Parts: sequence; C-alpha cells; structure tokens
Amino acid sequence: MANVLGRVFIYGGKGALGSACIAQFKSKNWWVGCIDMRANEAADANIIVNGDDSWKQQEINILSQVKDILKEEKVDGIICVAGGWAGGNSADKDFLTNTELMWKQSVWSSIIAASIAAQCLKEGGFLSLTGAKAALEGTPGMIGYGMAKAAVHQLTKSLAAKDSGLPAGSLVVSILPVTLDTPMNRKWMPKADTTSWTPLTFISELFWKWAQNQDRPENGSLIQLITKDNNTQVILA
Repeated sequence: MANVLGRVFIYGGKGALGSACIAQFKSKNWWVGCIDMRANEAADANIIVNGDDSWKQQEINILSQVKDILKEEKVDGIICVAGGWAGGNSADKDFLTNTELMWKQSVWSSIIAASIAAQCLKEGGFLSLTGAKAALEGTPGMIGYGMAKAAVHQLTKSLAAKDSGLPAGSLVVSILPVTLDTPMNRKWMPKADTTSWTPLTFISELFWKWAQNQDRPENGSLIQLITKDNNTQVILA
C-alpha cells in the first residue's frame, strides 16, 4: 500500500454506484477498499457485512477489519453509497418492516462510515454520505425511506460542525440524487424518461474531484443532483 497515490473505502461498493466509484478510483491508481454484503472483485480489499448482526456488532467487525487492513495508514476518503428503497405509507401492512429496513440500509451504514472516518480518515480527507432530494420535504408514499434519508442529512450537518470528532479539516457532504441511471432502474422502469436520470459516472467523477481537493463544496453541504435533458447540475439544498 505504500506506493499507491491515495486510499479510499467505498461502503456499498458492490452496488451499481459503488462499483462505478471503485472503477473510477482504481483507474487513477488508488487503493480501494470495499465494504458490502458481497465482495467486489475489482477492489483491493473486501470487508463483508453480515446483515444478521446487530448494529453494534457490525460496527465492531467492520472497524476491526478496516484497522487490520490499513495497519497504521489512514485513508483519504470514505464514500458511503449503501442504501436501498422501499415505499409505503402509515397504513401499509409492511410500514414498520419497511421503515426498519430503510433505517438499517441508510442510517446504520452512514453511522458506521462516520465511525471509520473518526478513527481512520486523514486530516483534510473527505466523507461522503448519501441522502435524497425527496427527503428535503415530506414523503407520504415512502415514509420510512424519507425519514432515514432525512436522518442522514442531519448527520451530515452534525459531523461538519465543531467538536464532531472527525479529524481536522475534514469535509463531510451528502449527495442528494433523484433517480440514478442504474441497470436495475432501467429494468424496473423501462418506460421512464431516462434523460432525467443521473449517470453514475457523473457522481464517481465528482468524488474524484473532491479527492483531489477540486471543486469541494462547503463543509456540511447537502448537494442535490438534478438531471434534465441528460445534463446534471449540482445545486446546494
């Protein structure tokens, strides 16, 4: 690891966006670690998350493996793109189940990513979390999803504030996408207007710029990714 140009962990690195991020950083000769329920063969190291473990046990296991892998090294960035989607309002029979799932997928992963950052991020490094534009307002048709993403927004603000426990000079931001252009979204929404979907490469390149200290937003920013006619704009919430 001594000769690499930089180091980054991708939490959720087996998903579509996570895989795009790994490909981006690997193409720049960076060392890339993946944290997910399944391994990403393109990564330099994989930490497998056991979904049956408690939140605390997941944190203990993941943090222990991160430290074993890094030894005394620190990382330049931690990118958490773990998450998922489930709908449902308060009358839905799966209301509680779906809400619990959304909390686990978005909040558990974000908190653990923050724990890794507090102990393993370089001074001046960056932590990116994943919120959602929809969660800036009420989400009656997907209450659990909106609530979990809103919690990530609040976490971002807290981590960016003084005395949050993160290393000096850290950048903490959340991306707030609408719809990502992924194979699964294309499969399940074949008739949708994909000109309003955000390309994965746009996001992975955004992360790469931040890793190079280029075009970094203000600490604590919630960054909406608005795509129209295949053109994506970065708009602060």
